[in-house]
Amino acid sequence: MNTIKIGWIGLGTMGIPMSQQLVKAGYPVTVYNRSKEKEASLKEQGADTSPTPGTLLQQTDVVIIMVTDDKAIREIFTGEDGLLKANLTGKVIINMSTVSPAISKEMAALCTQQGNHYLDAPVSGSVKQAETAQLVIMAGGDENVFEQVKPVLEKMGKMAVHIGETGAGNAAKLAINTLLSIHTQGLAEAVVLAKQNGIEAETLLNLLNNSALANPFMKIKGDAIINNNYSPAFSLKNITKDLRLAKDIGLSSPLGEAALQTFADAEAGFGNEDLVAVIKHLDK
Repeated sequence: MNTIKIGWIGLGTMGIPMSQQLVKAGYPVTVYNRSKEKEASLKEQGADTSPTPGTLLQQTDVVIIMVTDDKAIREIFTGEDGLLKANLTGKVIINMSTVSPAISKEMAALCTQQGNHYLDAPVSGSVKQAETAQLVIMAGGDENVFEQVKPVLEKMGKMAVHIGETGAGNAAKLAINTLLSIHTQGLAEAVVLAKQNGIEAETLLNLLNNSALANPFMKIKGDAIINNNYSPAFSLKNITKDLRLAKDIGLSSPLGEAALQTFADAEAGFGNEDLVAVIKHLDK
């Protein structure tokens, strides 16, 4: 059994399967989530629970966070019962959320003041990759700290790489998600154009998936379009959030700007659906 005590904060679409990998690997895992009903599946598999982030930090050696945005991160660290209110030292806090480099630099500085370590380590991949421990993990922060926790990260992904200083992991993830949005919009536009000319989506996607353009993402999202299945593996509102964060760090390219505008326009109607639901907006 692995002896490092791990705390986990955030049991959303990605947080549940990722934390389950650590339980399966034999780590002692304690979880905290605002919605307590989401803790049930982890408790059934042997995880403990903690009432607050601060208490969680007291009970563990390494705390991993997987939540939605900068606002949630700030509350987890500096809220009334937040991590930093515990006033402890020698802990490692790994933020695997897709957030801004700025919030990572700010929280890292606060952690350092208390004698703790912070890594930003967002992931590339969706629910299927989380369920099969095939995520790609990109980390920013102290490389020695990264090497210490790399075996933990490798239980959740097929690759864990140190990118650079604090915030570098976040910046890399925003670059990747910019390309993801462009790819998604391109696929949706191709399907809409084919449809306007009497070609069914299934016919076009069969051609694409047997061409030089074929890739796993196109197959997965193409199947979603064919089956009219827009259940969110990665929601449209979250890719829009990420594009706004990318703009904050310098995104100004023609395709990136166009993707931000398209997804922002689609968010009101389809924000809670999968990002490929942008096709519904484009098909109006």
